Amino acid sequence: MRLVVTVAVVLLLASCKEKNENLVAFSYDPELVPSLVTNEGSQLVSDSGITRYKMVYDVWMVFDKAKEPYWFFPEGLYVEQFTPDFEIESIVEADTAWFYVDKNLLRLKKNVHVENLRGDVFDSDELYWDRENARVYSDAYIEVQQGDAKLSGYGFESNQQMTDFRIFRPHDGRLPLVEQPDSVRVDSVGAVGVETASLQFTDSVNAERSHSVAPIEGKVDPESKVEIESKVALESEGGEG
Repeated sequence: MRLVVTVAVVLLLASCKEKNENLVAFSYDPELVPSLVTNEGSQLVSDSGITRYKMVYDVWMVFDKAKEPYWFFPEGLYVEQFTPDFEIESIVEADTAWFYVDKNLLRLKKNVHVENLRGDVFDSDELYWDRENARVYSDAYIEVQQGDAKLSGYGFESNQQMTDFRIFRPHDGRLPLVEQPDSVRVDSVGAVGVETASLQFTDSVNAERSHSVAPIEGKVDPESKVEIESKVALESEGGEG
């Protein structure tokens, strides 16, 4: 009986050794090869137990073994951000996106389009969304459409809701005439500040007034104008004499 058991153990060990010899060692670069790939899906993301975001994607690649773990969306990303009452607070779209897990930072690239709760529209080639500090920023060119007003330039910073933003190097713009703006802020570096519903601008912004403004001549009283012309004529005659 012992002989039979010994023979069986030897055969089993030999079989295991044979299988191990047939195994091929596999190595991969975790920076380039994802550990998980998901196609065509959507996902709800919670923050402190409250659903705050909805992601829609065609391809989602997870690089959780990379030195700096990240998610990659090579074929575009659509995100809806919700208020605590589940109202859509903002919409974010881009052709390509990276989400760096440890930094809680979303990088959006190519045809970046953002809309906030008020209907303001932001278009850029690149935008960073720092969820850790509730901040959105970019060094790229950006265009902002806010009602009848349009502003563009380089260098952008905003709160996470995209309701309080600044363009640091304004390029051009089209602003409606505002008789009493809510606030005007121009800092020492010539930044354009935007607060609440008003747009602020520096001299470098070309403003097109969408409301009709009466010319200066239309505000002069006709009798005063005649009186001024007569005075000029008398002074000319006195000079000639």
